[in-house]
Amino acid sequence: MEGTSRKKSLIVGPWGGNGGNSWDDGSFTGVREVTLVYDHCIDSIRVVYDKNGKPFPAEKHGGVGGHKTAEIKLQYPDEFLISVSGHYCPVVRGGSPVTRSLTFKSNRRTFGPYGVEEGTPFTFSIDGGQVVGFKGRGDWYLDSIAFTLSSAPSKSMLHKVQRRFSRLTTFAPKFSSSSKDA
Repeated sequence: MEGTSRKKSLIVGPWGGNGGNSWDDGSFTGVREVTLVYDHCIDSIRVVYDKNGKPFPAEKHGGVGGHKTAEIKLQYPDEFLISVSGHYCPVVRGGSPVTRSLTFKSNRRTFGPYGVEEGTPFTFSIDGGQVVGFKGRGDWYLDSIAFTLSSAPSKSMLHKVQRRFSRLTTFAPKFSSSSKDA
C-alpha cells in the first residue's frame, strides 16, 4: 500500500496447529485468485493478490499432496472476499492439527467447502471489510491459516475506477458526418 493513505488492517486467526513453518504473504490491495490443492485436508494454498491494480502472485504454501484442485477467480475489483470458514484437526492419530476444510465467501457468492468438514470449526466474516492477505504455517499440509483484513473498497472509489474505465473504452475520435467541402 505504498503511496496511498495508510489503511488500518487487522489480523484474525490463526486457526489450526503449530506444525510446519511460519509464512506471511503480507498485505495487499485485494485478492484476485485463490488456488487450493486438497483431499482429506488442505494440502496447499496459493494466492494471486492485487497490488495497486496489477496481479501479484504469492508463493505456494503447504505440501505437494492432494488430488483435487480448486481455482477461485474473483471478478476483482467489484468482487472481494468477506468471509472464510473451515475446520481443523489432526489427520493422523496423535498428530498436530491441520486445516481440514476451507470455504470462501465473496460479496457475491460462496466457494466450497473444499476438503473434509471434520474437527473444530472456525469462521469469521467482516462487515464493510475484505481479506487483503493470508498468513499461516505449512509443511506437508496447510497447518494453520490467518487473514489480514482491511476496509472494503468504497463505492466512490469503485465508481471512479468504473468511470475512468468506461471513458477509456468508449473514447473514439468524433468525426462529423456532414462535409463542408461539398
